Amino acid sequence: MRTATTSPATGTLPPLSSSTPDVTVTVIVYNDAERLPRAVASVLRQTHANIEVVISDDHSTDATEEVARELAAHDPRIVYLRLPRNSGGCSAPRNRALEIARAPYLMFLDSDDELPERAVEILLAAHRERELDFAMGAVHRVRVDGGRRTTWMPHLVAERRTLDGIEADPRLFFEHLSTSKMYARAFLDRHGLRFPEGIHYEDQLFSAQAYCLAKTFTVVPDPVYRWYIAPYAASDSASISNQRHKLTNVRDRVHVQRLIDAFLARSGHEGLREDKDFKFLKHDFRMYAGDLPYRDDAWLTSFADLMNPYLDTLAEGAYARLPRAERVVLRLLRDRRLSDVRTAARGLGHDVAPRRVTPDETDGRLYWGEEVPGSPEARRELDLSDLELDTRPFFTALLRHEITRITRGPGASVDLTVRTYDPALRLPVGPQRAVLHLAPGRRRLTVPFRLSPVGPGVFEGRVRLDLASARLPLHGFEGTRHPVLRLRHRGRTHTGILLAPLAFPPLTARVPHRAGLTPHRVILRPEGHNPGRLQITWQPVGATAALLRPAARRLSTPRTRRAARLAANILH
Repeated sequence: MRTATTSPATGTLPPLSSSTPDVTVTVIVYNDAERLPRAVASVLRQTHANIEVVISDDHSTDATEEVARELAAHDPRIVYLRLPRNSGGCSAPRNRALEIARAPYLMFLDSDDELPERAVEILLAAHRERELDFAMGAVHRVRVDGGRRTTWMPHLVAERRTLDGIEADPRLFFEHLSTSKMYARAFLDRHGLRFPEGIHYEDQLFSAQAYCLAKTFTVVPDPVYRWYIAPYAASDSASISNQRHKLTNVRDRVHVQRLIDAFLARSGHEGLREDKDFKFLKHDFRMYAGDLPYRDDAWLTSFADLMNPYLDTLAEGAYARLPRAERVVLRLLRDRRLSDVRTAARGLGHDVAPRRVTPDETDGRLYWGEEVPGSPEARRELDLSDLELDTRPFFTALLRHEITRITRGPGASVDLTVRTYDPALRLPVGPQRAVLHLAPGRRRLTVPFRLSPVGPGVFEGRVRLDLASARLPLHGFEGTRHPVLRLRHRGRTHTGILLAPLAFPPLTARVPHRAGLTPHRVILRPEGHNPGRLQITWQPVGATAALLRPAARRLSTPRTRRAARLAANILH
């Protein structure tokens, strides 16, 4: 077993073997004894076997040390490095591992993630094809609450290409992960490039520096990293990115952006500033924007205090590249219209209308909200005239559907009071025929109801949603769905999301077996994050769920499903 330490008093590395590994993979860990073996095993399974694994432990206080030493005892390629004190971040354990890494090429892995089996082989092959400063590949994001897999920034890694500097594609600033890359050790040493210690979001600064300093790097479309995402982890164990509710998190993110800006200016890359600013607005700020409706006035005030001074330094061209809805939220925040911020931030990315728009009688321009903005900057950003609200096709019309009241009905039903805002007055005066759609299985549950006018461009109605009447698959249904509201006008259909109250007690009901092969527990609650839709979750329960459902799923072939649908049609 080989171990290492950063403190001379506790020992040194034993003599090394004469063979030099091709690649050193550093696995950083802190109090993660349970998942560390999985991460290390993914490195040991690599199709390219001539590797070194450095487990860099940020002074864990759980069983990590014992687990790491046991792993090192069973494979001579593993080195265990334990920091003498906890650094509180990712940078120090990576940098200490860099000091002892023996290979000419370096990779980094977090203990809660994995490397796909060919990751080292693929990236090393790119380096051996030509002299590169680093090679990078695709990252697969896997949600731990269901296994859903997506590719991180897929448009940036869609094809193989070699770039002579970040100027060839500044969009790559969006791919700021250090773990998706294999670096030439000579490149890092030549520029003295190390991870910044004592700050969070260190990957963003390190990657920005690497992109700008690299003369040549290659992008490959193959997956080279498996990133496990726990979106609803407890706040004490959530990743830094999932701690957006903490104002210290906002402060840390803004601080690292200022460090990047200073580096761009110092290194002669000021011409990339607009692209980097656009990345901040579109990615970093956007992550906070969806949560703003759920923050109280005190939090929003502090958020504006932290964010606005930095927003004032960003390139105007970066704002101009954003969708109008995101620019509205940013302007309202900079003008400290905090209540309006909450309203505007709901439904971002879902084409949700404001509750009201106001025309300027002098020039006919149409503005977000209940007043014509006072400053030229606000008039520019809150001007919705280019959206053509009154003439765009009806299926793309901007409407807003909000649930204003939820009450429990009999059985598994709920009564909803729905208010629809039509700020451009696209709907005719008078009652509107509406339909609520919900599809937990192949067949939709449709519930018609009426929306009656209660003011100019405002309609309201009540609808009973009986969850027991949803027709579920034979093997049951496990998952979450969000009902939508559908309207028709002059033969055209408009479908929009249904915004729930931001907070209400979850409503739980049991749906009997007549709605499917197995009984289900159904939970109705607010979505809890942007856009805040009404959310309904089905979960099979009881003995039939444990015994019959797996068998029914195995037997549920396309042929049997067609036969079941035919039988159902005959019976109905």
